[in-house]
Amino acid sequence: MLKSYQRMGCFPKLENVPEMVVDFVRRQVELPEGTRPVYQAEKTAKNQRGPVRMRAGVRYDQAEARRIAEQSIRREAAAKIRPADLIYITLEKVVEAGLELPAFSTFDTVASKIRREVNTAICDGIHDRISPAERAGLARLLEERGGDGTTLFNRLKKPAQGPSWSHFKRLTSRLEWVDGLGDTEVWVDGVAAGKVTDFAGEADAADVAELRDYKPVKRIALVA
Repeated sequence: MLKSYQRMGCFPKLENVPEMVVDFVRRQVELPEGTRPVYQAEKTAKNQRGPVRMRAGVRYDQAEARRIAEQSIRREAAAKIRPADLIYITLEKVVEAGLELPAFSTFDTVASKIRREVNTAICDGIHDRISPAERAGLARLLEERGGDGTTLFNRLKKPAQGPSWSHFKRLTSRLEWVDGLGDTEVWVDGVAAGKVTDFAGEADAADVAELRDYKPVKRIALVA
């Protein structure tokens, strides 16, 4: 438990300790082959944790550890994209504070909850910076045209073609059309570049039917 704690910052379940570690300890204290790492009484495990924490110089304060985790995740979620990145940075902050790490599931739950809240707030901000007329224009991008299921959103996602003169003229026309939808720099003002890329990727991966299923505010923000 001491060596696991020094490495991991928390106490693993005994069944999760690798067999090679169990075998090494077993040989060091000259116990018979097949001796398993179990406690006869749960109280023994609890009594041993205090000295282990003291030796490792770590405090057990789950409430403070969770507070630091939430604070760190909320700050980083405004720019970071992957939940794994949020959790890794948070682990470092809790360790720096000299606190025992909560269970990984705690970090995962907190990261998912706060990331969702932060993303919602960012979408709300983008939506609110778009004028009603511009919102209507973005909404029309998702409307079907000609009865064949195509939309202006499909046209928006279509990449530019090779640099021929005719393609260049079409590209110029396309840019004028996109610029006419509104000032995107104003819409995403203050939003980290990584989050813009993240939202754009989500919109690009979704088809029109999927986007229509989003709530109106998020739908408009993703299209923007």
